[in-house]
Amino acid sequence: MRINHNIAALNTYRQLGQANQAQQSSMEKLSSGLRINNASDDAAGLAISEKMRGQIRGLEQAQQNAQDGISLIQTAEGAMNETHSILQRMRELSVQAANDTNTDTDRFEIQKEINQLTEEITRIGENTEFNTKNLLDGSFEGEFQIGANEGQSISLEIGDMTAESLNVTADAAKAAVDEGSVNVDSSSTAISGFDDLVGGSYSIEVDDSSSATLYNADGESLATASVSSSALSFSVSSAHTTTGGSVSVSVSLDSASATAGTITANVLEKGQGISVMSEEDAGAAITSIQNALDRVSGERSKLGAYQNRLDHSINNLGTSAENLTAAESRIRDVDMAKEMMNQTKSSILSQASQSMLAQANQMPQGVLQLLR
Repeated sequence: MRINHNIAALNTYRQLGQANQAQQSSMEKLSSGLRINNASDDAAGLAISEKMRGQIRGLEQAQQNAQDGISLIQTAEGAMNETHSILQRMRELSVQAANDTNTDTDRFEIQKEINQLTEEITRIGENTEFNTKNLLDGSFEGEFQIGANEGQSISLEIGDMTAESLNVTADAAKAAVDEGSVNVDSSSTAISGFDDLVGGSYSIEVDDSSSATLYNADGESLATASVSSSALSFSVSSAHTTTGGSVSVSVSLDSASATAGTITANVLEKGQGISVMSEEDAGAAITSIQNALDRVSGERSKLGAYQNRLDHSINNLGTSAENLTAAESRIRDVDMAKEMMNQTKSSILSQASQSMLAQANQMPQGVLQLLR
């Protein structure tokens, strides 16, 4: 028997420390729900699970990106739906104007509505935005990041949906002139606009009519002049005309005599506008508007296809994130039932070690019996 070193007590103390450490580890895992709380718990498992976590978070953000892309597409498609409605109304008006039961005045009133509708098409095209990005003016070219890694994206371009791009502008014909005169013949509206090449003023000559009225492109009267039996000349100038700009005017004759006025025209350049001022023009307008309808339909179909693609991408991203989460869980999460078993075992061992340590400390007391 030795009293300087109590080997049994030392051994019991070591076992008690291990039991307490195991119990503390089990309590940490049970309280956090994680099998790996520190790198020392599983160094390799920690590295693998962290990489998986990065992929999972990337996939979840890619889902959000795809949903944002769908919102952008829905914004553009909704605006195009309104453009479709406007074009359908314009086509209806053109069919109405093509009927020769209409007078020139009737067609002029129809033309005014068509002009306003084309302005609205351009306004929609120029002002439709998503997060301050213009969508329908032909400038949008976007990349949707729909994956967790570089290069996993899809490209989207949205065409120009303004009236000019769709070839449904309000001008029926344009005469390109230098600074000088524009002569128009017949009493109908033959020229609704002309391009200014150098800026300046323009003269319009009206012969043998009692009066002449000058209109702008919106049908608003700019000026009225009385006309005697001799020719009358008056000038039109725009304070806002600059080199390369354009000015649109129309002339109507309010003749009180039996002799219609004569106006001569020198048309140097044909434009791409929509005019319904004659049966022939109305027929051409129907074709032009139908072409615009077909183009808008094609663009909407393309956006619908992209939206369906993004919907499927979101579903696939969700499945991938779910499977990766399950794999990461198997590595990192704790099995609560199993860990409860370990914690119970450690607790019992700790209590048993404490009891044995108490008995081991009593063993040296036996030496006193030998000394009596």
